[in-house]
Amino acid sequence: MAHFLQLLGRVSFRRRRLVLVLWLGALLLSGLGAATLSGPTSDSFTLPGTESQRAGDLMAQRFPATRVDGATARIVFAAPAGAQLTEPTWRSAVTGVIAELTGSADVASVSDPYQGQIARSGGVGYTRVTYAVPATDLSEDARDTLTHAVDAGRAAGLTVEVGGDATDEEGSGATELVGLMVAALVLVVTLGSLVAAGLPLLVALVGVGISLASVTAATGFLELSSNTSTLALMLGLAVAIDYSLFIVSRYRDELDRGLDHESAAGRAVATAGSAVVFAGLTVAIALVGLAVVNIPFLTEMGIAASFAVLLAVVISLTMLPALLGYAGDRVRTRRRHQDQRPPRRRLPSAGRHLPSAGRHLPPAGRHPEPEPEAEATRGRRWAERVTRRPAAVLAATVIGLGLVAMPALDLQLALPDDATAAPDSSARKAYDLLSSNFGAGFNGPLTIVVDGHPTGGARVDPMEAAGVIATRIGALPDVAAVTPATRNPAGDTAVFSVVPLSGPADARTSDLVRAIRELPVPTATEVSVTGSTALAVDITDSLGDALLPYLMVVVGLALVLLCVVFRSILVPLKAVGGFLLTVVSALGAVVAVFQWGWFDTLLGIEGQTGPIMSLLPVLVVGLVFGLAMDYEVFLVTRMREEFVHGAPPRQAVVTGFEHSARVVTAAAIIMISVFAGFVLTPDALIKQMGFALALGVGIDAFLVRMTLVPAVMTLLGRRAWYLPRRLDRILPNVDIEGTSLRDDSQTLAVNILPLQTDLPPTATATKTGSDGR
Repeated sequence: MAHFLQLLGRVSFRRRRLVLVLWLGALLLSGLGAATLSGPTSDSFTLPGTESQRAGDLMAQRFPATRVDGATARIVFAAPAGAQLTEPTWRSAVTGVIAELTGSADVASVSDPYQGQIARSGGVGYTRVTYAVPATDLSEDARDTLTHAVDAGRAAGLTVEVGGDATDEEGSGATELVGLMVAALVLVVTLGSLVAAGLPLLVALVGVGISLASVTAATGFLELSSNTSTLALMLGLAVAIDYSLFIVSRYRDELDRGLDHESAAGRAVATAGSAVVFAGLTVAIALVGLAVVNIPFLTEMGIAASFAVLLAVVISLTMLPALLGYAGDRVRTRRRHQDQRPPRRRLPSAGRHLPSAGRHLPPAGRHPEPEPEAEATRGRRWAERVTRRPAAVLAATVIGLGLVAMPALDLQLALPDDATAAPDSSARKAYDLLSSNFGAGFNGPLTIVVDGHPTGGARVDPMEAAGVIATRIGALPDVAAVTPATRNPAGDTAVFSVVPLSGPADARTSDLVRAIRELPVPTATEVSVTGSTALAVDITDSLGDALLPYLMVVVGLALVLLCVVFRSILVPLKAVGGFLLTVVSALGAVVAVFQWGWFDTLLGIEGQTGPIMSLLPVLVVGLVFGLAMDYEVFLVTRMREEFVHGAPPRQAVVTGFEHSARVVTAAAIIMISVFAGFVLTPDALIKQMGFALALGVGIDAFLVRMTLVPAVMTLLGRRAWYLPRRLDRILPNVDIEGTSLRDDSQTLAVNILPLQTDLPPTATATKTGSDGR
């Protein structure tokens, strides 16, 4: 593979104008597709095969006038202190709001607060507005009418708060800019050149633009979640910058060793590009593996994000070398550019290899004399400290991460509701008013569906069966109220509601759902529990059941891939062990912050603590695993390269770490910045996911990969690279460290000669100007 990538890098460098035209054309075409083919996104959760989903589908068939997936708005009225909503003044104000909403655009029904929806105190009541279309399809007239009606009630002197999905607002788009600004600063500091720093950003913007435009165009054919594009943006932006940074850094190293620009581009793509390919494949495997969970919107998010990651890989391997061709020596720091002298740019003669890339393995017990070192870098000093006392470093790091992971033992999962909204938001105020005056369960009632004709046989009276079931449910603990049942026009289905004492995300509500499902039911009837709360319980249970199989699939495939990359058994096992430490530590920190409330004021989530998003563990496992393997590949491949070239195990660890540490550090800071920017969004899932990924990347990069890895590699010594002979014969040799490459440019020119049109054959290897052309 190294030869193919070297050829790809050199062709892209040489045919840079064509490569850039093709990528800009792809960006233009995807943008046109997004502008002409895009459709609405969806925030609804569906889970085929579950009881709640089957009951919801049944209601859609048996009660056609009711849109089960329609948007809802819950409007809560509160009279001034000491007043009653039944007083003529306040009753007139409430009925005025109801009248304005009734019959307005997209509205299917509006409940009457004075029909059993006034609290015992008399000062608080609510109405439920049901729309005929999903929240994503609500017209601007419908939203404007809702806003105007609420404002009219407040103008009359009432306290009016509104919650529900009909009032959802778009989050700020400034979060991505925060990450980009930090990324640009880190790139400038790391690379020391504005041109070199700008190339990864330009590549990332083009790649993210194409991926986001493609996802947007796909919404015209598929019903995608609104979070799909956010995840694609989050990952595509982070990995594209990181992958480009690795290749640019290696390109500059090759220039410093004396290669001409085209040869340096080819070798950078062949070596760092090989690591990029396998790192991207690992991330893509983890994302596509989300299909194992069997939740449609998660599968869509995984496929879209994996597309963004693979696109980042391809664009880094092709567009970046083309841009390097135009940048010339401007990618280097000014000091290095001025210090460069013609003798240092002499190419090795035929048959010789550069010391850093073409050495053969030395005889046992011998290795090349180390070249004299200048002042030791920070990365080298750190690696020497770690490898000097590897056992103590290993023990201290594992114990520390274990302490951080301890809160994960108290992990509670649920889907988000208005209880975790910002305290000053109208949705949160409406939730609190209902909870304090009616009980927390009024924010998430359960819907009970009684099917009197479930098998196509004789019909039974669903109302009679509903009465029996309602009596049995009323006797269960944690039940606040059971509403009277209603029958559908065909007379074969009845529906009634159960209001729990506890809130929608409370564990007691989940227990109530399971208890209702275990009750005996009358003969020839089928009873199901549905509604948003029951669906949330089913999703949480399904995710919990699927987590272990998903982890096994992803880790198993990645182990095979890493065995191919490193040609080792112990190194992949060590990589997976470090990943598990990272995941449990990240989840422990998430529990401490978002569930227990530690540092909530610092992060701006004061009063918003509660159960963790049930989707988060699966997403953290998939995404952090892929990203963790990125740093594993980039660090350890350089260590293996040094070992294969003859360095003793400890020296290989130190030297490989020194070459990679600065770039890995910069890449981790960039990725942390991109993810941390999403903590500023109002969406609960994106906020928690941004925090978990930012922290997970930080833990994995600095504590696991840059501390545990050199310690463990030192303890393992030569055993780290052991591979059974039978397995060695089976696994393909992908040569990720580029040991088979030759730096003789004349030899390389022979392989690529048919593409050279502007230079004579004898000048192919050497006629390269300082501008890289």
